[in-house]
Amino acid sequence: MKRNWEGLVLRAMGGRDFRLTVLSTESVAGRYQRLLLDDGGLLAACGAHPTMWIRLWFDINGRAHQRAYTLVDPDPATGRLTLEFAIHDGYAARWATNAQVGDTIDATVQGSAFQLPDPAPEHLYLVGDAASLPAVNSLLDAGADIPATVWLEFAHEDEKALTPRARAHHDVTWVPRRDDGQHLVDTVCAALPSGETAHYWVGCEAASTRRITRHARRTLGVGKHQLTSLGYWRAA
Repeated sequence: MKRNWEGLVLRAMGGRDFRLTVLSTESVAGRYQRLLLDDGGLLAACGAHPTMWIRLWFDINGRAHQRAYTLVDPDPATGRLTLEFAIHDGYAARWATNAQVGDTIDATVQGSAFQLPDPAPEHLYLVGDAASLPAVNSLLDAGADIPATVWLEFAHEDEKALTPRARAHHDVTWVPRRDDGQHLVDTVCAALPSGETAHYWVGCEAASTRRITRHARRTLGVGKHQLTSLGYWRAA
């Protein structure tokens, strides 16, 4: 499989390549495919951090195309990690659906870096959806003792099969996707408070992420160091 210009750029920017091996595969609610993989030395070499993601390389007619996926339960001690793929009409989903134990896929680590602030924030405000739920869960795990308010957008009831890892002091609200995401934006912006000791993390559809981020910065006056945002996907 020939790497395209993206692969060359990533390597020039310090990207590190690994080969993952499928250890098991299972369907989740018929809408997701969950794969357990051997990491090929990735976690030992790079470590693990909340919201960590990697780039997977898929062969499309002999050409390599990459897509980013957030790690689920990365375990450096065993060298294992899990990935969850939404099932839709795309080459990544087709690969995941058809994957068998022993299959391999190339991965690149480049660009993923996040740590909770030190000292720890007094509250977490997290906005996500099914695509970014693994990242949200990693934040809830990393800040297990920190109170958190979470909004999760869903387009289908089956998306709730991917369970938030909420503790008693974590408040989770599922928000139906309506009006091209405007309902989520309105819901979050109406409820989101300002707070100098809080951390805000926004990771949903790209346009919604921009609107919520703009509200937090311009309307609430949230400091740049308090806010992390990343568009996880883009509506067609």
